[in-house]
Formats: sequence, C-alpha cells, structure tokens
Amino acid sequence: MLTRRVIPCLDVDAGRVVKGIEFGSIRDAGDPVEMASRYVQEGADELVFLDITASEQKRATVAKLVSDVAAVLDIPFSVGGGVSSMEDARNILLSGADKVGVNTAAVRNPGLLTELMDAFGRQCVVLAIDAKRGPGGYEVYTHGGKRAAGIGALEWAEEGARLGAGEILLTSMDRDGTGGGYDHLLCRSVSESVRVPVIASGGCGSAEHMADVFEKTCVDAALAASIFHYERTSVGAVKRHLAGRGIPVRF
Repeated sequence: MLTRRVIPCLDVDAGRVVKGIEFGSIRDAGDPVEMASRYVQEGADELVFLDITASEQKRATVAKLVSDVAAVLDIPFSVGGGVSSMEDARNILLSGADKVGVNTAAVRNPGLLTELMDAFGRQCVVLAIDAKRGPGGYEVYTHGGKRAAGIGALEWAEEGARLGAGEILLTSMDRDGTGGGYDHLLCRSVSESVRVPVIASGGCGSAEHMADVFEKTCVDAALAASIFHYERTSVGAVKRHLAGRGIPVRF
C-alpha cells in the first residue's frame, strides 16, 4: 500500500502567508520562508506555494520569494498562481520549484498542459482545480476563485489528466478554511475517475479529518493550512495519528 502524503500549503499574498475562509476573509499567518523551514523540520512530505492573487492581478508569480523558500527546502516543492505560459513555468522551475501548478491558464488554453508535459515531463505538471458545488454538480472556478468557468470539475479533471497533468490539486471552495473536514464526495468522484495522484484540499480542521479522507476516498495526499499555520497541531502529530489508524505514512 502506497504511503500517503501530508502537505502543508502556503497561500501567499504580498510576500506574506495568508489564510481565508471560502476564498475570502483573508488574514495574515506569517513569513513564508520561516514557515517553510518549520514544516521541513516537522516532517512534511511536500510543500505547496500558491500566489493567490497573481492570476486575478494578471501578473507572474513572485520568483524571488519562490527562490527564497526553495533555499530552505529539501522536499518536493510545488508552486502555482499566475502561471500563464511556458516562460512562466520555466522561470518558476529555475527558481527552485519541482512542480508547477496551473489553473486559470489551463482552463483558458487546455493545450498548455500538453506543452508543459512535453517540455518538462508529466511529473512537473500539477492541475489545480478550485471547485464549488452548485445545482448541477461541482463547477470549476478560476482567477483565485473569483470567476465561474462554466465547466464541471469531474470532466475537467479527466480532461486535464488526459492532456498531460501528472497530478491534481483538488480544492473544495465550499470547505476552504472552514475546518469542517474535506468534501468526501468531491474527492471520491475525482480520485476514482483519474489515473494520476489527487491531493485533497479544503476543510481540514484536525488529524481526524485527514485520516477520514484517506480512509473514505482514493486520494493520494492531503493538504492543510490553518491547522499547521496557527499551530493547532503539527505535521508530526498528524502523521502519528494516521499511523495509529493504520494509514501508511513516511517518517
């Protein structure tokens, strides 16, 4: 049985880590370099860095900050936000990232996923999907959760994996920052429909929530922010809880 990954996420705006609720009500959480260093020491399997206003502001991800964070890491590092071209992706990788996350640009130009795969390898391409539940199912949102894309999350996940995404970062906008647990229906439907790893995101409020999403869905990794940023628990404590539930993790 494959080990499950525990991944802290740094949502970054104006050089600071921030956290919101349902993609709003943003508040400060700390310095990204200091927090990245702490998560390495706690035993994080990977780190995700999302420049949450880059797409909305139509600018590139802040490469200098990516480089500063990468300098304190010895674990896989994914960076997303504002990646709209091959050049943007190349700059992020040259700044020290191992993977590049795309959302808005991929919805606008799905062929970008194939271009990135051909240039850097499928393992470098992460399709970030921000999904919100509506009357007709889960819909994809872009521009930092500000715009409805008019496409279904499940269909887009399947298409994205076919086009070249090597991994899917799946965020429930309804659960984001609520601490009420992951959206199991969303996670299950996507993870059972694609053959690439899926990272569950949105709603983690405890180690129990992370254990539940691993036990009740087929996701390969679980991402969390608030519980780690505000030190309600640590990566190590979560992993010990998971191991106690019989969920394989790497120490």
